[in-house]
Amino acid sequence: MDRWGERTRLVHAGAARSPFGETSEALFLTSGFVYERAEVAEARFADRAPGYTYSRLANPTVRMFEERMAALEGSEEATATASGMAAVFAVLMASLKAGDRVVAGRLLFGSTDYILRELLPRFGIRVTLVDPADPEAWRRALDRPAQLVFFETPTNPTLELVDIEAVSRIAKEAGALVVVDNVLATPILQRPAELGADVVVYSATKHIDGQGRCLGGVILSSAAFRKDVLVPFLKHTGPALSPFNAWVLLKGLETLALRVRAQSESALEIARHLAGHPRIEAVRYPGLADHPQHALAERQMRAAGPILAFRVGGGRARAFAVLNRLRLIRISNNLGDVKSLATHPASTTHARLPQEERERLGIAEDLIRLSVGLEETEDLIADLEEALEA
Repeated sequence: MDRWGERTRLVHAGAARSPFGETSEALFLTSGFVYERAEVAEARFADRAPGYTYSRLANPTVRMFEERMAALEGSEEATATASGMAAVFAVLMASLKAGDRVVAGRLLFGSTDYILRELLPRFGIRVTLVDPADPEAWRRALDRPAQLVFFETPTNPTLELVDIEAVSRIAKEAGALVVVDNVLATPILQRPAELGADVVVYSATKHIDGQGRCLGGVILSSAAFRKDVLVPFLKHTGPALSPFNAWVLLKGLETLALRVRAQSESALEIARHLAGHPRIEAVRYPGLADHPQHALAERQMRAAGPILAFRVGGGRARAFAVLNRLRLIRISNNLGDVKSLATHPASTTHARLPQEERERLGIAEDLIRLSVGLEETEDLIADLEEALEA
């Protein structure tokens, strides 16, 4: 497998056939397992013998998904969870204790923002938020010890980038574990571990499934982190990925590279079109030369990704008018689908933030996030053109 290319790994890595010799991965819909003898059960529960005991702890279909993700990412281990937020929460809570300190990028998905701003402090964990695009802000925040650094790149929904290599170097000097949410870039376009990250998390619900069918999450890490930190937490708290969802995600992985590359090409074309449109105030897309971090995007990403954001002017009323005139592109808070989806972040994914905080983060009332699907690019542009006449 070490000699296989990316697309080959996405199709074949981790496959474990049953004695029936099926071509598609087997779906093991079972909660428990039986043992030939009581001594076998004893040995498995004592970790003296290989094998499965209970699907909350491990399952053959889930394990195939984990092994394929690890092969794709180039990490020692992958650990599946029931959702992307379960992955984020598990990493944070398994790694931290009262008195610890987290330094995180200020631009975060709404639920992650809730965990960091409101939930962790209840457990005595201090949180410092910084401008994610400013390496000096990270350096100032990490001039004293911290146990964990967390950030998204690109950020959701404003598409700012974090210099993974620079921040990872600063964080490790402070003794911190570096955790990166790589969901918008996907493992096809960006590999944070190659740039110094210790742990990478994904909402597999997004591009990995890619067709809006199921929830899932996954954590990429060293074998030691999985064994010593994650497994004890997950074993007793239960955010397990269902075998059926794992099977669906395996099917999604088979076409991940093809989909993400095609969607990224379409997103770039749409971003270029919108950038010159008289009814557009601004376009945020790392693939455009006028993006403030375009050079960083070219250095650490293979392409700028399937997500872009743009401002239509006229506040929330104008944004709603544009969204309501879309016919091909659908309104949804999800992203990473083969169907193009448009979101108004200020009233949905980031609505819980006070308006002044949203404005400070660049989440304007007229901002629309567009997740580009696999439709013909010309059809998507035509749909946007008609909607912008609102």
